[in-house]
Amino acid sequence: MNTVNNIVVVGGGIAAAKTAEALRAKDYTGTITLVAAEMHLPYERPALSKDYLAGKASFEASLVHPADWYRDNDIVVREGATAVSLDTEAHSVTLDDGSQLPYDKLVLATGSVARRLPVDGADADGIHYLRTVEESDAIHATFGADKKLVIIGGGWIGLEVAAAARAAGTSVSILEGGPLPLLRVLGEEIARVFADLHTSHGVDLRTDVKVEAITTQDGHAAGVRLEGGEVVSADAIVIGIGVTPVVGIAVDAGIAVDDGVLVDASLRSNDPDVYAVGDIANHQHPVLGHRVRVEHWATALNQPASAAAALLGEDVQYTELPYFFSDQYDLGCEYIGYAAPGAYEQVVIRGSLADREFVAFWLDGEHRILAAMNVNVWDVIDEIKPLIAGHTVVDPDRLADPEVAYAQL
Repeated sequence: MNTVNNIVVVGGGIAAAKTAEALRAKDYTGTITLVAAEMHLPYERPALSKDYLAGKASFEASLVHPADWYRDNDIVVREGATAVSLDTEAHSVTLDDGSQLPYDKLVLATGSVARRLPVDGADADGIHYLRTVEESDAIHATFGADKKLVIIGGGWIGLEVAAAARAAGTSVSILEGGPLPLLRVLGEEIARVFADLHTSHGVDLRTDVKVEAITTQDGHAAGVRLEGGEVVSADAIVIGIGVTPVVGIAVDAGIAVDDGVLVDASLRSNDPDVYAVGDIANHQHPVLGHRVRVEHWATALNQPASAAAALLGEDVQYTELPYFFSDQYDLGCEYIGYAAPGAYEQVVIRGSLADREFVAFWLDGEHRILAAMNVNVWDVIDEIKPLIAGHTVVDPDRLADPEVAYAQL
């Protein structure tokens, strides 16, 4: 620890703030500088598509820490600054204003950016993506009983925006390229639950469609033209087709990158003085036994403690299982574990799909639980987590029986 006197964290989200917090919790007394591209202190993003978007929470409630916390902990936050290059030999980061920040250890927490839709008209006014608080504000301004919102993409962000818009009385259409929203993530049986949820709340859900272009009027988005010529009219359009990890400076610096920054179990890159956390970390997970990159809040929240300990010289690995949650209308859910498309053999349901009160389990061919999702059923994650982490072989019939305690599987 005595040889580490200057730590730079490139990023301004929760992963960056939690890295700084973890370092101070470890009694690190050296310099900490956060390079935050946005003109805000670090904040949490889940509310941008949930309570904040719906007007139920303030932006201040999403701040990881208030301004005085950074002052009291002697942490410098360079708001509105972007790291443009990294010199690993000189141990220096160059910012967009030309200034340079030396470092002993560097943590990359650059997050991700929304993937752009490559069709004609996609640069018109009235088209929105969702990654920042300003973008959430802009989408909220499109809500209203006399408004028509079209959402391109039936992923988690698209579905949560749809739920918030419908709660405000907005007419909503979702355009999904696959047979069902979330099909690749959840499989047909559980994806159908979310499709039915939205149609039951008045959403015009269109699947197996291909977007050809955005139609415009006087430079403003007016609709979406589908393959075949049909135009779905819109007052505004939200595009939610995934995100791309921000790894440009890592690539240019020779850091190993393949679908994110390649890091070991301790979140260390191929450069021993550079670590990565959050959306960009393609992590060799010691429990799952393979690499995984997770674009969810819990990963950005929890990885920094392990990275901070490791860069200060501790022998530590990040072992938390992937986790995320979603709220849509009267449905709340949590997902724990990781079941990649094609990696599981069956889905076991404990509870009622029709009532939307159940726990779903994704099992591999040996009947080990890879992942689980509880829908409107609560306080079960802590019981299920050891079954996943322990690669426990279960009896699917007993797993489906709500009378069988998880500890008895």
